[in-house]
Amino acid sequence: MKKFLFILLITLTAHAQEQLTTGPENGTLVIVGGGRVVDTILKKYVELAGGIDAPMVVIPTAGGADSYNQDYYFAKQLRAFGVKKVTVLHTYDKKEADTKTFTTPLLDAKAVWFGGGRQWRLVDAYMGTKTEKLIWEVLNKGGVIGGSSAGATIQGSYLARGDTKNNQIMMGDHEEGFGFIKNIAIDQHVMARNRQFDMFEIINKKPELLGIG
Repeated sequence: MKKFLFILLITLTAHAQEQLTTGPENGTLVIVGGGRVVDTILKKYVELAGGIDAPMVVIPTAGGADSYNQDYYFAKQLRAFGVKKVTVLHTYDKKEADTKTFTTPLLDAKAVWFGGGRQWRLVDAYMGTKTEKLIWEVLNKGGVIGGSSAGATIQGSYLARGDTKNNQIMMGDHEEGFGFIKNIAIDQHVMARNRQFDMFEIINKKPELLGIG
């Protein structure tokens, strides 16, 4: 009986550890609920990246436009703040996202920023590609990953509002985020869009998750 209880305790402890909400071992995440990034947050993001000389990558793909140039608004905001090397990186093509040519700007990047829009577009474009792997490397090397709106939600392991049909569906056809934080669902625009109670749908069905709005 004692041996059985001991084994059961080990099993329960291991299960609890698997369910812990944990962030990355290295690097820093900046998670913004939505809207324009205010200067206090921007200043901290640049500081965490290593200052205005640090190479930074901005990924606007969630926005859904046909194309993006180097003047995407957050890239312009960084440059106006004094950042010297900012690259806008965008594709909807997973094959392109898996190429050496496309991912070159990520090799020396100290910071990556995900813009707003629909978070499932980031999954469809980058999940499982060389791009995603190198974004993880930015963290592993002590860099910073940030994002606002969709760029906040994508950082969690569970993808809230990941449905391709409707952003009001909390548990949709895309349920996996990039998982920079494990066992968590992140919602955005909570107060601005009266979403105070929406997260309960997820945590009632997946009580192992931490829900943050």
